[in-house]
Amino acid sequence: MNQKTTVVIVVAFVAFLGVILAWNSLTFTIETGERAVIFRKFQGGIDKDKVFPQGFHIKWPWDDVFVYDVKISEAISTMEVLSKNGLTIRTELSYRYKPMEDGIGYLHNDIGPDYHQKIIIPEIRSATREVIGKYLPEELYSSKREDIQDEIYQRTAKSLSEKYLELDAVLIREVELPAKLQAAIERKLEQEQRSLEYEFKLQQAKKEAERQRIEAEGKAKANDIVSASLTDKILQEKGIDATLKLSQSTNSKVIVVGSGKNGLPIILGNQ
Repeated sequence: MNQKTTVVIVVAFVAFLGVILAWNSLTFTIETGERAVIFRKFQGGIDKDKVFPQGFHIKWPWDDVFVYDVKISEAISTMEVLSKNGLTIRTELSYRYKPMEDGIGYLHNDIGPDYHQKIIIPEIRSATREVIGKYLPEELYSSKREDIQDEIYQRTAKSLSEKYLELDAVLIREVELPAKLQAAIERKLEQEQRSLEYEFKLQQAKKEAERQRIEAEGKAKANDIVSASLTDKILQEKGIDATLKLSQSTNSKVIVVGSGKNGLPIILGNQ
């Protein structure tokens, strides 16, 4: 083996050894539910439009990789806010969020990985204070809760979308009012419920009275029709038929005494 061949072998071995040692610096793997961007030190910094999907990738050893979790995350925020009439309300919100996958480069460049603390929490709190400040405590406690949730969501989602963040949902988990106010609201709701029950019973009674009136009118009309059709001749015929059937009964002894009213015979008898 000549000296030149030996040098080539040594260089190849050193290169191979260098690749082995630098393997972790040359490659990176993105797991399920993650996306990544690269900071290229000698090529202009963050490549904002290049987002790496899950899987195996190769890079220059001097470039830095920033991985973002793009799965939906949930957080809870508890705060005290003022209602429309100036009362302090303690509320607990649950909200779900995630980064926009195609905007991770811009998110990293403009805000960074701590976007939840910097952007989402302040936006949620600000929108919650603004929205609840337009309502009375009893509205938050009962009838308007879904409307309030939706308004907080709409306000926050619009603001976050401008910062490459996506809001999935906002839910009011708990509302805590001053004890006296809560008791008063509960009494009011109970009275409203009783009023609704009374109104329901009243409507049912009215419907039953209407049903009875219609039924009585129907019977009266039927009687009128029957009465109009019962002439003296028809009644006389019916009487004769009934008398004949009675005279044929085995339980009666028939004696014709004379004629009764309307020419009908009078029949007397005993068992």
